[in-house]
Amino acid sequence: MCAGKEMVDYITRYLTTIRERKVIPSPEVKPGYMRELLPDSAPAESEDWDRIFTDIEKIIMPGVVHWQSPHMHAYYPALTSWPSMLGDMLADAINNIGFTWASSPACTELEMNVMDWLCKALGLPSFFLHHHPDSTGGGILQGTVSESTLVALLAARKSRIQQVKRTESDGDLDDSVVNSRLVAYASDQAHSSVEKAGLISLVKIRFLPTDDCFSLRGDTLRRAIQEDRRRGLVPTMLCATLGTTGVCAFDDLSELGPVCAEEGLWLHVDAAYAGSAFICPELRGPLRGIEYADSFVFNPSKWMMVHFDCTAFWVKDKFKLQQTFSVDPIYLRHENSDQATDFMHWQIPLSRRFRSIKLWFVMRSFGLKNLQEHIRHGVEMAKLLESLVKSDPNFDMPAERHLGLVVFCLKRGNDLTQELLRRLTQSGTMYLIPADIDRKRIIRFTVTSQLTTSEDILRDWAIIHKMAVELLAEKEVVSKLQQVPQPSVRNTVKKHSETPSDPKNHNLTFTAVAECKAASVLIRESDEIQKAISDTEEPFKTPRKLGTDSAPTTENPGTAARDSSEEITSPSASRVPRAQPKLHLDGEPQFWIHMHSSGCSHEKVEPDNRVSRTVRSLSCSSEPLTGPIKPLSGPVKPEFNTDPFCKPTTEAPSRSIIVSQPAHKDPDFASPQNDAQTRLVSSSPSSSGPGLLLRIPKRPSLTNPNQLGKRVLTKLTKFYSMPSFCQLCVQCRHFQVCCPVSGLHLAPKTRTSAGCRRLSSSVL
Repeated sequence: MCAGKEMVDYITRYLTTIRERKVIPSPEVKPGYMRELLPDSAPAESEDWDRIFTDIEKIIMPGVVHWQSPHMHAYYPALTSWPSMLGDMLADAINNIGFTWASSPACTELEMNVMDWLCKALGLPSFFLHHHPDSTGGGILQGTVSESTLVALLAARKSRIQQVKRTESDGDLDDSVVNSRLVAYASDQAHSSVEKAGLISLVKIRFLPTDDCFSLRGDTLRRAIQEDRRRGLVPTMLCATLGTTGVCAFDDLSELGPVCAEEGLWLHVDAAYAGSAFICPELRGPLRGIEYADSFVFNPSKWMMVHFDCTAFWVKDKFKLQQTFSVDPIYLRHENSDQATDFMHWQIPLSRRFRSIKLWFVMRSFGLKNLQEHIRHGVEMAKLLESLVKSDPNFDMPAERHLGLVVFCLKRGNDLTQELLRRLTQSGTMYLIPADIDRKRIIRFTVTSQLTTSEDILRDWAIIHKMAVELLAEKEVVSKLQQVPQPSVRNTVKKHSETPSDPKNHNLTFTAVAECKAASVLIRESDEIQKAISDTEEPFKTPRKLGTDSAPTTENPGTAARDSSEEITSPSASRVPRAQPKLHLDGEPQFWIHMHSSGCSHEKVEPDNRVSRTVRSLSCSSEPLTGPIKPLSGPVKPEFNTDPFCKPTTEAPSRSIIVSQPAHKDPDFASPQNDAQTRLVSSSPSSSGPGLLLRIPKRPSLTNPNQLGKRVLTKLTKFYSMPSFCQLCVQCRHFQVCCPVSGLHLAPKTRTSAGCRRLSSSVL
């Protein structure tokens, strides 16, 4: 009893003082950090509770992300409350396994009644009710929305297979043959769980483009269905999203519903986050068209203060669900099987928890009015942040605010937005995550906690504004210092480093600090480039002029040429032309090679202007070059020669700079020495001077010690061991040097591997 009281007191202190904790773990917490804090095996003897309790702060809390903090703005809410925790305490004490009505009647009965309460509170159609004379549907508490989406897809698949077998054959058609023709739809903003459901069910998922408001429209769905029917596919289900992950956009149910009804598609509605908001009548606008839905799911565990796991899932026709998951072993039958509801036939697992107690406690303890006020308060806090963002000239809002989510970015480009996010995260003062919409990197700011006040929003925005101002000031200084000769930059750093660090000394102004920091970054990057020159040339011992300070050594006589005043070029072997480094505030050069569908122009392209599109998977990898390569059209005349293996132009400066290849970003990578080990990609002569040769190395010989150094051998072995994924050019629209050049001209062939199950409108 003393241990229980101590734990309750600890939880109370934790939640009431959570503002004092940093939202995310410190940088010292790395993967595997806990291994050194725990013994290798479980204790043979029992341990004292006081010792176990002490280890909570010592071992557990250093690695905790504090989701209940008012400064937690990543993802979507995952809230809890004292009624919810007390409900689970009771459920854990009872610990029944409610797979059938007979296994625990109260578990099933309470869940059916609470789901009807919740259905009415959200304003959902009456056909989702358990207790209604005209209803054949009902609701169930599942573990997650991802699980519910899979359940809906499996039910839709079963129903469609049976329909096709009745209409297109005499019943001899195998289910797997029909399954191979099924296709389901979702918007390109849908959650990744839809894609995973397709992988598990072996149903093709086609992600459709959205409008300017990131909403899926009826005409888009109708066209996709017609195209697929002409190809012999069988449209099966649409997963419409109310409140997308990226920007909380809403698919148009009023347009999508009638199309699904006409075409016979199962309409599943995913309202994981936004569903809680429908408790407020004034926020139910996106529900127009819900009468066409066959299933609906949302998470009370997100915004309704019922802690995880608790997912509300309703179906219009429970018999379609039961025919998908029903198994009837004799040991699970009971005398009321024909009259009672057995939820084991509504889900994938057999066993289930007593989840309804905590939902029942929350709805009774708060009441609908207080739950509505809780939702409205979160929306008002988001509106406050929205006004602050719009009033700041340095920020832009690429998407409209919806409910408690505000997205914003710096107007100066993706690099600075990402750098701002990195600094905010490292500070530990708040937790934010990025997203990409169109070509913009955005920062998502979600009002999550019921503890959030206007003071919290003002405090967080003050931090964001201050870091943004500092970042932009550093960027300005970097831009200016890039125009200044290197000795002057070093003098700037030296001058500021000699300034006394006494806090009372106010001579070091903010601009001076920014100038010093930016100059340091500039010098550091320059030094790294010089090191890259040395490391890159070492395996080939190719002499170049880099200055007059170093002296030749007996170990490497070839480097003596570096001290001469004459530029020495290599033999006929050439390298991939180098893009000039763009200074990044982290000290890491970034490269962009802009590829056109009709050719390749090697020019500096700002990240904001690169051709890209939002992709659903981050696992894309380029394929190594194989087979003959077609020449790319168009000569390129560089401002100065950045290729150490090409002859310099007449305007080339006395010192050339080598940087890492864009495809590898590795100073240890180097090209082969002779022409037999390279392949010509473009050698179009220029009328105004010698043409620039673009050569890409073949796969290196891993057994030839004269070709590669040991460090290069190790890194290239890893690079060429990376897995390849098909349809890279179509999905990512990001062409790398190591991609097949034919991919720049021709659409890739349709693949049928597991990595290509999603159908795109261009290559179905």
